[in-house]
Amino acid sequence: MTLQAKFHQIITDPALSPKQKSNFLALEADASLPYLNVSKAVKDAMKQGVICDMFEGNAPFKPRYVLPDYAKFLKQGSDYLELEPPQDLDEAINALTILYHHVPSVTNIPVYLGQLDDILMPYAEGLDEEAIYRKLKLFWIMLDRTLPDAFMHTNIGPADNIICRTILRIDAELKQVAPNLTFMYDPAITPDDLLRIASKNICETSKPHIANYPLHVKAYDSKGFGIVSCYNSLPLAGGANTLVRMNLKEAARNAECRDDFLNHILPHYSALMYELIEARSAFLHQDSHFFNSFLVEEGLIEESRFAPMFGIYGMAETVNILMEKEGIQANYGHDDAANQLGYQISATLDKIVKSTPVSYGYNDRALLHAQGGISLDNDVTPGVRIPYSTEPDPVSHIQAQAEHHQYYSSGISDILTIDETVKENPEAMYQLCKGALALGMREFTANVNSNDLIRVTGYMIKLSDIEKFKEQGSRTNTTWLGNEAIANTGIRNRTPRVISHEQIPYYANSSGNGNGK
Repeated sequence: MTLQAKFHQIITDPALSPKQKSNFLALEADASLPYLNVSKAVKDAMKQGVICDMFEGNAPFKPRYVLPDYAKFLKQGSDYLELEPPQDLDEAINALTILYHHVPSVTNIPVYLGQLDDILMPYAEGLDEEAIYRKLKLFWIMLDRTLPDAFMHTNIGPADNIICRTILRIDAELKQVAPNLTFMYDPAITPDDLLRIASKNICETSKPHIANYPLHVKAYDSKGFGIVSCYNSLPLAGGANTLVRMNLKEAARNAECRDDFLNHILPHYSALMYELIEARSAFLHQDSHFFNSFLVEEGLIEESRFAPMFGIYGMAETVNILMEKEGIQANYGHDDAANQLGYQISATLDKIVKSTPVSYGYNDRALLHAQGGISLDNDVTPGVRIPYSTEPDPVSHIQAQAEHHQYYSSGISDILTIDETVKENPEAMYQLCKGALALGMREFTANVNSNDLIRVTGYMIKLSDIEKFKEQGSRTNTTWLGNEAIANTGIRNRTPRVISHEQIPYYANSSGNGNGK
């Protein structure tokens, strides 16, 4: 199909809004540019499907993810936007709303809205609970209607405060696709009843993600971090300049055995990954002029706090391929021999990433990431997850996955699919969550099988929107991705599991949290 034909197909598509047509036209323009100068070996690896640039554009002119320092913005205002520092909650919400429309990302929608309870609490003084509720509810509705993208993400917690509790109340009530939401949990700070509210919300809306705050804090400096898009952890006042990922499954096809894979195949393709990372980062930082923007000039972001994300996926298939090559009958996620090989691969990747310098990185390094898959992935499992329809019971699932989480500082997530009976016993979700974090999981994420609102790779969709999509389109930009993912990746084959009464006490006791306190 010619470029002109693609343009015509987009502008005549009855399922797309004018705004969505403009976005797709822009993507085609990006894709029409000559690709950056990389070696034939990199090009071949991309053609073979071992390395993927995540369709960020042939010549990136904006970072993949941007995490402005919103607290600084509210404190100082903005010369560029002609905004004085806000004096009350209405003015703070208004200022944030304006800035969001100037924060770029790979999706053209801001992927990070800030640690909202922290940055808004100073403006809540003197307001009663219902006044705060009314203002934040209008804000929440506005976000979903004007920035309709399921990769848009906000953070709350770990401290207990009225903004945090009100956002959880509103999110459970509205059940919106956007914004995505992460609740930070710290056992030294977060009261049990607040975690119970968050875990009960999961039963009703499959939100929020619950993040292991102490584990994330250790990965970054005192300036902090944010969790953006699906579940990606990145430096605050920085972000990700690019995300390049490796299909471990395709790499493993070229290996003779595990030693060959760990000592030769993985280092070989990692070197090609770094070549692509360098080329993409160099264009953004040297040629695009992005870092001349007002976001930098006003101190909301710092160039040195952007890092490439070194992503991997297909761990499950990789382990199973290598087990088969060695004549060992063991399946990933179920058998210790297979799981131990998976942990060894993660540890090897961690060493590669921590020992390899980059020109534009966080402390001169990339950040390791378990990439959650895209809608075009066929017959390969996201990140280090267990393949759909083969998941064990929730406790065994968590025990098999937890050891991976220590290595993936820029994000790792599994999605437990829990039977709808958990709605009658939300305490079971609370105990499962608390035990998972105690075992070292960086993120706890769950879908409840009967919910309309579900997670795909980490972003949210409504199944009711999918049913109407072919005939009516969708005002939410990411509905089409969810529709494609259902068709191509088998996400609806996730096996819903019951959290049994027998499993919870065993699991809780094994993690030292038998009393839930």
